Formats: sequence, structure tokens, C-alpha cells
Amino acid sequence: MTNRLYELNDRVEMKKPHACQENNWEIIRMGADIRIKCLGCGQLVLMPRREFNRKMKRVIESNENTK
Repeated sequence: MTNRLYELNDRVEMKKPHACQENNWEIIRMGADIRIKCLGCGQLVLMPRREFNRKMKRVIESNENTK
């Protein structure tokens, strides 16, 4: 059993929208930093995990096939 709120390839909603007015993102890399991809324009953003945890609102779609 895992206690994580999000996993790789999950789709998440951020608190504030991106410049393209989309606030849905896909997690494409996880580590000390998390890389997310905007689902509106495709831009990639890298941010520290702590900042990501603060800015994430909720998980929209969880990828259950990670095992």
C-alpha cells in the first residue's frame, strides 16, 4: 500500500492556470524535482517537489497501471 497522493503519469489540476489558461497537467518525471507537461499547450515545467506539493490542487486522473 502506498501513501502517495500522486504517481508518475497522473493528471493533476494546479491551483493557478498556465499562460494558455489550462490548469491540467501530466506528471512525466518524479524525483527530488517533478516535471509536468501542460495539457493545453504542451510546455514542460520543472519544479522542486515541495513547490509542486504547495501548488497542486487535486489529482484528476490516476494512472493505476504503474506496477
